[in-house]
Amino acid sequence: MNVLLIGSGGREHALAWKISKSPLLKNFYAIPGNPGISKFAECIENISVENNSEVVKFAQEKNIDLVVVGPEAPLVNGLVDDLEKANIKSFGCNKKAAQLEGSKIFAKNLMKKYEIPTAAFEVFDNPDDAKKYITSQNFPIVIKADGLAAGKGVIIAENLEDALNAVDEMKNFGDAGNKIVVEEFMNGEEASVLAFTDGKIILPMIPAQDHKRVFDNDEGLNTGGMGAYAPAPVVNSEVMKKVEEKILRPIISALNSEGIIYRGCLYAGLMITNGEPKVVEFNARFGDPETQVVLPLLESDLLEIMLACAEGNLSEKKILWSNDSAVCVVLASGGYPKSYKKNFEIIGIDEAEKFGAEVFHAGTKKSDEKILTAGGRVLGVTVTEKNIPAAIEKVYKCVEKIHFDEMHFRKDIATKALKFTSEEK
Repeated sequence: MNVLLIGSGGREHALAWKISKSPLLKNFYAIPGNPGISKFAECIENISVENNSEVVKFAQEKNIDLVVVGPEAPLVNGLVDDLEKANIKSFGCNKKAAQLEGSKIFAKNLMKKYEIPTAAFEVFDNPDDAKKYITSQNFPIVIKADGLAAGKGVIIAENLEDALNAVDEMKNFGDAGNKIVVEEFMNGEEASVLAFTDGKIILPMIPAQDHKRVFDNDEGLNTGGMGAYAPAPVVNSEVMKKVEEKILRPIISALNSEGIIYRGCLYAGLMITNGEPKVVEFNARFGDPETQVVLPLLESDLLEIMLACAEGNLSEKKILWSNDSAVCVVLASGGYPKSYKKNFEIIGIDEAEKFGAEVFHAGTKKSDEKILTAGGRVLGVTVTEKNIPAAIEKVYKCVEKIHFDEMHFRKDIATKALKFTSEEK
């Protein structure tokens, strides 16, 4: 098979790494790719992922059998729709289905209509109306931009002053912040369940847990994710059964009822409270950095599964998973998620990989054979071990081998899982 991967982040590097292991793979391309992806695929840097016609043209020229769309923006921009018109198969959802992530209002209204458990909410297109509503609410409270905001359009306000300021901050997200969702704050523990779907059936992957806040102990600003681990013990077999019965299967059914076929990866961001799951958000693609810990535990052929999703044949596939555990620590630029400097040389990636890590490039570039920082989240250092404690110990030893100026990372990734292992003893 000739495969084209769309994207340039850590998620896409993890996808490329896993796809490259498939015996089905013949020629492999990435638009635009990154220095890590270039080990597996030919990276095409002169085509924008937002230029649908150029992507389609390239796919036709290279006789691409499957396009794998990594990031959310091309999905929301209708890339899959344009590929379908050209009779090119895609792993990724169409534009209508991508509204699940592209519009929080669409997602919340759909959940409300089909009684899928989620936080109570109100929608506003006027900031003053939102502020007036907030003054009568309890705190904490959650303020969200309606559209795509690179994982940063959500603010948890602890008091009235913070909430009013959060409403004002929504304008920083451009068109994404024109409409505002105000939600009740849900107590509990967050988890992510990613799932493969062909539009008819949906098969969950191993549950993971992301770490959104920039600092240890879940303090500081929200980020795109500072690390993850899998499996997340908060989603035990009983909780997973509820996730499937109350959330995953109902949302695919709801979309079908609305005349929308969803194919690809569906991400359910969940809050687990006393064993009961509710939806925090849906994403229309693989999570980042959850992908970096879920895919290392996948024993089946990823490319084969993706093709089955694209062709509507997922019911014929049995997906096998490892019993191991994986932990990913994100190495970020100093100052992230606010302003940060770029172009620092990164050293030690090879040493970390020799020690047993998979180092996924999230925000890097190559210059004169050197790897430089080029983003807020720079690298995702992932280790797979027999259990979470062993993976935590090893991943931080691997992190110690990598350095770039102003490097920042959380030192408590996956420690939430330890309370479950101690409870089992």
